[in-house]
Amino acid sequence: MASFSLAALTVLELAPPEMIALAARCGYEKVGLRLLPATPGGTAYRLMDDAPLLRETLARLQATGVSVADLEVVAFRPETDVASFTPFFETGARLGARHILVAAYDPDLTRFSDRYHRFCEAAAAYGLTSDLEFMPWTSVPDLKTAMRIVADVDHPSAGILVDALHFDRSQSSLADLRTVPAHRLHYWQLCDGPTERPTTTEQLIHAAREERMFPGEGGIDLVELTRAMPDDLTISIEVPTVQLAKTVDAETRARRALAAGKAVVERARAKS
Repeated sequence: MASFSLAALTVLELAPPEMIALAARCGYEKVGLRLLPATPGGTAYRLMDDAPLLRETLARLQATGVSVADLEVVAFRPETDVASFTPFFETGARLGARHILVAAYDPDLTRFSDRYHRFCEAAAAYGLTSDLEFMPWTSVPDLKTAMRIVADVDHPSAGILVDALHFDRSQSSLADLRTVPAHRLHYWQLCDGPTERPTTTEQLIHAAREERMFPGEGGIDLVELTRAMPDDLTISIEVPTVQLAKTVDAETRARRALAAGKAVVERARAKS
């Protein structure tokens, strides 16, 4: 049975304690926390550097029973130093997190693969998987590339993170997805988007980071994607809606996102 996690991007305006309380009220079992920014200067809540905020976050987890599914975002760039992530891993272990979202912004995939392997080894010591998210504008643009790298790295904690939007925009195939070994899939991200794909990198990034659609309200075949994924994975509901957030509060958006995600899963099960 799948469990549902509230992704950081869905309610990025909320610090972790408020986000956890909201997730509990809405019926999410888990949350994803953004401890590192996706881009330099981007929004993140660096719990490894903020002891009071970490204490409050831990207390809120204990009080609500919500758990931490994943930590974001480890963006590998040419200058990335794996040794610098020790405080991040330590904090993740204290939070009881399970997974780390990894993105590749290093054009040298041989160098990236070497560092990713070392990262997997380091993270595994803290009970964390390292899940490589393919995105069309990164150095790992599609599922096939992610499959190749994870197979080459061949570490037990290495995984592939499937995001519904990136899966569709990269024109990755369900046939390929069905060949991914189940132990390489630890959780996945659910959202929707227009049928028509963006034509520029800028449009792809803007849509992914700021303007997604609630599951079932766009043109992506989420039912078939859901059917292709293992049934017992955590489903992270990731629906950033920056324009809507100007007039609709975080709780309303989070409830709508969860209801929409559950409806997609129910349709997929009914079809199976």
